[in-house]
Amino acid sequence: MITALDHVQLAAPPGAEEALRAFYAGVLGLTEVPKPPALTARAGCWFRAGTVQLHLGVETTGFRPARKAHPGLRVTGIEAYAARLEAHGTPVTWDDDLPGHRRFYCADPVGNRLEFLEPDPPRQP
Repeated sequence: MITALDHVQLAAPPGAEEALRAFYAGVLGLTEVPKPPALTARAGCWFRAGTVQLHLGVETTGFRPARKAHPGLRVTGIEAYAARLEAHGTPVTWDDDLPGHRRFYCADPVGNRLEFLEPDPPRQP
């Protein structure tokens, strides 16, 4: 039986860790998680939001960013997240096609697609 989603992994090119740390920890506010010693030689970096982790693993040959596949990050204060990303030079693209949510897409520093979404507030009777 599957009980939860533990982590999602995205690929990154060699040498991108500092830019990824600046983006995921500095701009998005995720917490970096130390990698187990046996895995540090593989490079990359891991982050946590709540109980879910986002792993960025180094693709040593033929790196291609994920442009369709993506993690969906649920947020509160979606307007503030969009403004923060844009203030740091990351363009966002709003998409109103998901009923009951506000959402937008952007790309991380290596081109991986990210979705940010916030459920609409409950309607008052």
